[in-house]
Amino acid sequence: MLSVVLICISMPELCIPVKAVREITSAPPCQGQRPLLKMRRTMKAWAFLLVFGMVLASRSVKLAFSGVAADMVAIPAGPFTMGRDDGPEDERPAHRVNLPAYAIDRTPITNAQFAVFLNRVGSTNSRGERLYDFDDGDARIHRREGKWTADAGFENHPVVEVSWFGAREYCASVGKRLPTEAEWEKAARGTDGRKYPWGNSAPEKNRAQFGAGWNQTAPVENFPKGASPYRVLDLAGNAWEWVSSAYFPYPYDPTDGREDLTADAVRGTRGGGHDSPPEELTTTQRGRSLSRNFRSGHHNIGFRCAR
Repeated sequence: MLSVVLICISMPELCIPVKAVREITSAPPCQGQRPLLKMRRTMKAWAFLLVFGMVLASRSVKLAFSGVAADMVAIPAGPFTMGRDDGPEDERPAHRVNLPAYAIDRTPITNAQFAVFLNRVGSTNSRGERLYDFDDGDARIHRREGKWTADAGFENHPVVEVSWFGAREYCASVGKRLPTEAEWEKAARGTDGRKYPWGNSAPEKNRAQFGAGWNQTAPVENFPKGASPYRVLDLAGNAWEWVSSAYFPYPYDPTDGREDLTADAVRGTRGGGHDSPPEELTTTQRGRSLSRNFRSGHHNIGFRCAR
């Protein structure tokens, strides 16, 4: 009985089958059937193992088909409001966008993570596209003793000085992709039209890194109070984030060429950076005043991946 109780507490889906097995195999033996008792106990043990194995297999299959890694957050399918009617011209008009389910990284890619990528592929790809501006004074990854290494103390900070090409290729190298501009905004805003990832209250220093000095980034998990409604972190401040989408006017339309990854077009950036004023931290901000040549890196632009 104790074993059944413990199993029911830890794995409720086992309760019904375990009880059924227990009822079938634990009835008292009839007179003259005492020699079958040992066989019955053996059957009980095998039946339990069979049920237990089936539940574990079921859980494994669900996990395999969910496609959501531990470092990602699942965003459900459905509509949300993108843009706003009372904001800057490039954020207008507010419009409904319906997205399929997807997953997005819980935090931005860090210097330590990108250093691993650089050690695999280098700082330039086979097409001659620059992936990382390592020679810029704002870079926080450098080559030491033949190996790319994050600067001490900056390992868990968001990587910056990554070109749009570098962000795209990093995500592809780990079986992911850059989020679209619509996916990024839904992950930050949810379905209630909030102004900031955490709600509608004004930015505070315990929610995001903003208004800081040049290249004063913070570790990517420093602001749990700034999480979005889906519990995605660092979607406001610290580092702007490249998205896959070209910077086209609204309304958002994924079929109008903005999601053509081969197009020679300025790409979108979202979220605000460590040196942004509060008004750049909104969930609808598109970085209209940001220097963002997609062929090069920038001191305040990083990225995260989606799937």
